[in-house]
Amino acid sequence: MDTVNVAELVERLGSDEDAVRKMAVFKLQSNIGDPSFADIFMTEGGLTRLRYLTLHASGNTLAYSLTSFARLLEVDKGWECVDQELVERIVELIVTHPLVNILRGAMSILVSIVSHPHAGSRASEADLFGFRALKPAIAIYPQFLEMLVSRLSSADHALCANALQLINSLMRDSITFDSEAEWPKFIQKLQDLGVIRAVYVLMQDSALQDLAHPLLEFQSLTKVLLRKWRDIPLNQETPEHRRALKGIYVASNPAKGGVDEAAENSDDSRRSKRHHPDKWRRLGFESESPAAEFSEVGFLGMMDLADYVRSHQDEFQKILLEQSTKPARQRCPIARASLAVTSILYEHFEVDKSEMDDSKNYMMLESRSNFDKLFKPLLLHWTRLHVAGLQAFFRLWKATTAETEDLDKLVELVRILIESVVGGAGRTKDVQDVEEELASFEYHRLRELQMELLELTYEDAWGQHLRQVREELHHEALQFVKEQRIRCLLQGAWFSLESHSKSDSGPASRSTASHQYVQLSHNRRYLHFGDFDSVGDRAPELDALPEKIDLSIVSSVVSNISTSPDHSSSSTVKTAPRQASTKITIHGYAPSSSEHSKSHGHTRTGSKSTQKEVVLLTLRPASHSVASEWLDGLLMLLNQQPITAETTKLIDLVGNYGLKIRLLNVRFDDATFAGEAPPVPVREGLDEDYYYDVFGGA
Repeated sequence: MDTVNVAELVERLGSDEDAVRKMAVFKLQSNIGDPSFADIFMTEGGLTRLRYLTLHASGNTLAYSLTSFARLLEVDKGWECVDQELVERIVELIVTHPLVNILRGAMSILVSIVSHPHAGSRASEADLFGFRALKPAIAIYPQFLEMLVSRLSSADHALCANALQLINSLMRDSITFDSEAEWPKFIQKLQDLGVIRAVYVLMQDSALQDLAHPLLEFQSLTKVLLRKWRDIPLNQETPEHRRALKGIYVASNPAKGGVDEAAENSDDSRRSKRHHPDKWRRLGFESESPAAEFSEVGFLGMMDLADYVRSHQDEFQKILLEQSTKPARQRCPIARASLAVTSILYEHFEVDKSEMDDSKNYMMLESRSNFDKLFKPLLLHWTRLHVAGLQAFFRLWKATTAETEDLDKLVELVRILIESVVGGAGRTKDVQDVEEELASFEYHRLRELQMELLELTYEDAWGQHLRQVREELHHEALQFVKEQRIRCLLQGAWFSLESHSKSDSGPASRSTASHQYVQLSHNRRYLHFGDFDSVGDRAPELDALPEKIDLSIVSSVVSNISTSPDHSSSSTVKTAPRQASTKITIHGYAPSSSEHSKSHGHTRTGSKSTQKEVVLLTLRPASHSVASEWLDGLLMLLNQQPITAETTKLIDLVGNYGLKIRLLNVRFDDATFAGEAPPVPVREGLDEDYYYDVFGGA
């Protein structure tokens, strides 16, 4: 300011030569943003001359004048020169002028005028500020809003930012100060002009830096709108609300739905209600007083339901027609489903988040890495997401053959679906791809995701207790599988013999035998076996097996079958390299002649260190499944850990199902269980008044 002679500058602004005025106003635009300079400038009479140039200049002189006037208003000075003539001139420039540098300054001036009530004190003439200040000019230039929205697709990012700032200012002022009847019309007009699509494209653009602040403000204003609609209670006495409800009913095609349409068109509403006891229940409401069911989502829920019915009327009527043939408890509650999806989206996008929280987000804009966290372009396509979420609900209802009592479970599944698909979508993911993913997400995959989220939730809340439950269930599962494996040994099994195995298979002579039958004794202390020429139709009796091994002398079990990674290094198990045929070899300490003569194989008295380890028995299982059962059965019988992947998987499966049952308290016919539901046991005299204690204390 020290190098600028303000009086001389003001004098030059009034020069008859355009070149002099242009240089003066060019210098002015770089200094007028200093409040002290602005005070001196106004004291010297510069404000009147600047206003004159703003109204009458052209070219670069006009561009510099607009920028200077905009910066003067930004420091909250020069308001006395703002009148209808000036506003009309600025609106005219925006509608008719093509030059970017002129448009930027003009839009900045209107942003200050529209935002003035929110920035400081209001002038005595209230109509000179806010959105109302623009309405007379817009009446003269009705294409103003259309031109403004079209600037959002300009290649000049600074112009886009200015246009969006002005749109934001108009929206905020309209929402705050217009009547309940006026602001929705203005918002609807902007949407009809394509503002949503234009801002959506800008949010997905890679060059966000110049537009970050106005884009974030538009996103915040979108939440303000959603909150405002949600906070409007549905009132059937309000003509607009009554029309919306009637529109939904008429779109349902009541004549085909089994309702007397002639009676509905009657002026006597009480008579209509008498004729239609299920008028609203048929559409999925819980009662015949639908207004009360909008208490949580307000008019926003009505808008979402009405939009779906209007845009997908054929689908709506088809679903109603299909449902009309089913019992009441099996009918999909369309209206309640719609309200639930609205509520899910409302929570997902944190619409209730205060503007104080949004203001903190502006501080995060300094880093480009935060853009993907802050910007939620999908929020702008609220209606499309609602339709996609509602259609996903219908699909899940049909896939699960749900009934009315399952409504809350279905709502929770849709919530998880939206959190997964919409929440997992990146900033640049197109809304159509999100819609397709919502439509194709498989039910069983969704249930798996639900279980993972449920376990994480309980892990956070009950970390230590949940770990303890897991450990208990793992131990129970281990004991359960141990008993199952040992019962396979108790049942007995056939094994093949090979001619070269004679020396490896114990003391019995096997010159002609081709098969071997092995069975665990009932007291689980001996392994009985015998060789046979062929596999008989019936398993031999235990007494018919001539040989037996006292399990107390078994030292180790060797196998070449695959083992689980966690147990492959067990010191008590020798795992040989993979061979052509599966083989299990039981090693033990050879009994002395005196001990061998004792009946029932009583325990030896000698030291194991002095005894020789020999092969007691070799088994050749016919399949991998039998090999897993016998190898792990033998190991667990000897109080050792199972080692095959098949057994480990079975233990994990049983333990996980136990956890799911405890967390969800699911029914046996729940889709969590794969395949057919297990049959219900039947016993004479047994009624339905019983329960299962699946895991003791569960």
